[in-house]
Amino acid sequence: MAGGRQREMLDELKWFNEQHQKTREDESALDARISSYELAFRMQMAAPELGDLSKETDATRKLYGMDNKTTADFAGKCLMARRLVERGVRYVQVWSGGTTGEGDWDGHKQCDKNHVTQAAKTDQPVAALLQDLAARGLLDTTLVVWGGEFGRTPTSDGGMNGGGDPEGRDHNPYGFSIWMAGGGIKGGQIIGRTDEIGLRAIEYPVHVHDLHASMLHLLGLDHTKLTYRFQGRDFRLTDVHGKTDLVAKLRG
Repeated sequence: MAGGRQREMLDELKWFNEQHQKTREDESALDARISSYELAFRMQMAAPELGDLSKETDATRKLYGMDNKTTADFAGKCLMARRLVERGVRYVQVWSGGTTGEGDWDGHKQCDKNHVTQAAKTDQPVAALLQDLAARGLLDTTLVVWGGEFGRTPTSDGGMNGGGDPEGRDHNPYGFSIWMAGGGIKGGQIIGRTDEIGLRAIEYPVHVHDLHASMLHLLGLDHTKLTYRFQGRDFRLTDVHGKTDLVAKLRG
């Protein structure tokens, strides 16, 4: 259906919805539903142009690695992320890997081989994303976070978790790292360290609640103001915990 005709149909539907709403002014959910129809239409109309990567220059496509079989898939995702940010999308998630095992970062099997393979697919595209955002004046207002939910143990799991490979390694929630860029962060610094075998954080350990609180602060949000009461207890994105001490170090 042509966009103009769909616009006419949506406007007509909106008129009927508003007539219905006038008799139920105390039902705020109706306002939200009508707004959601409009948002869905605008997203639908914007999607074809947004997803047309062929309009990018050859230099940009080469920068991301679109011409390389190894990097092409993740390059497309990173390039799409830049296009979303450029158009004002406030939150973008770029997923690296498949779902399980050797197609993902979940390296229970041959962890060294797994990580080398995954890094080869992602290093160039993610570096290009940072470079491209900076060149367009978007990096200072965009917080880029690269990480997962846990790290890897420095020792073998003995084949107990994930396929029986004695060379595999287990999940490690006690010592792992992420990196950030943009959003007012000072680059080129390392905050904290693990012990000599990489098992536990021993210098400036950062709890995940503190990490989340700091990320929200860098985005201009006071996490304590996002608290709400439900079923007798307080909730918020940092689970009523979290300090922002890390922000000062991130900003250098």
